[in-house]
Amino acid sequence: MDKRKLILAFETSCDETSIAVLENGEKILSNIVATQIDSHQRFGGVVPEVASRHHIEQITHCLTEALEVADVDYDDLSAVAVTYGPGLVGSLLIGVTAAKAVAFAHNLPLVPVNHMAGHIYAARFVDQFQYPQMALLVSGGHTEIVYIKSEYDFEILGETRDDAAGEAYDKIGRVLGVNYPAGKTIDEWAHEGSDTFDFPRAMIKEDNYDFSFSGLKSAFINTVHNAEQRDEELNSRDLAASFQQSVVDVLASKVERALLDHPVKQFVVAGGVAANKGLRSRIERDLQTKFPNVQLLMAPLKLCGDNAAMIGAAGQVAFDHKKRTDMSLNAVPGLSF
Repeated sequence: MDKRKLILAFETSCDETSIAVLENGEKILSNIVATQIDSHQRFGGVVPEVASRHHIEQITHCLTEALEVADVDYDDLSAVAVTYGPGLVGSLLIGVTAAKAVAFAHNLPLVPVNHMAGHIYAARFVDQFQYPQMALLVSGGHTEIVYIKSEYDFEILGETRDDAAGEAYDKIGRVLGVNYPAGKTIDEWAHEGSDTFDFPRAMIKEDNYDFSFSGLKSAFINTVHNAEQRDEELNSRDLAASFQQSVVDVLASKVERALLDHPVKQFVVAGGVAANKGLRSRIERDLQTKFPNVQLLMAPLKLCGDNAAMIGAAGQVAFDHKKRTDMSLNAVPGLSF
């Protein structure tokens, strides 16, 4: 009987220390996540040095717990997978160093994983992938439309030219007095308000698949500051709804253009902002009405944020495709597909 394939996966690209054990890239045996949100809230965002120190404190505890929960030992493992980019260089280095140590000590293959590929493969826990495929990746640091012609073959069709969608949420959240991370609260407020401010939809009519959210962020902040100077009180729910409607309209418009130009069998929505209810419902409605033959796969809500289970899923595919690295592996903070 063939030995089952067990991947030990490390994810430390930002402010979550996460280690998981996956069986055959599909069954999650453990997925330990140590979050740092409380430590960064007082700063209004992630402080790289603070994040790195927390990773150092947490990583051995997470590793021990991941193996215990999965009820496996190092001798049972087939390989070690690790996020090596993109992300914060100090944070990435902690995970890369730990993964290399485990791989070296136990003579295990070391598999490098692109963090964004991990987000895509989080949707594989919903259903088997079919190709060609397209993905919308929306997170705090990235907003991209990716075309996947075949397994583990990625091509960026469009990306943000400035602020990512999640980054814009956090920045306007600070103006509204919402604690970091602001996305969930802004989403909730948006469902209680109306699009009364009609903020700009940047690049929505341009013949490309790129995004820009910096102008929207500036328009939002200027609207609030101008009202404060006039001692005028604005409805925070309407502000949230207007902001979110602009973001969703732009994302949905670019997705529609990309799908018209690149027919696919499946469309994946993944990344931290993929948990946004407004975005999920809009994409779901658009695909049902405009692209009924395209299967929609949304990453499970609990796997939208950074986690090692998604790295293990992507790592298994990379491992099957003979992707390996050695002890010279380094963090690549600006890594792209």
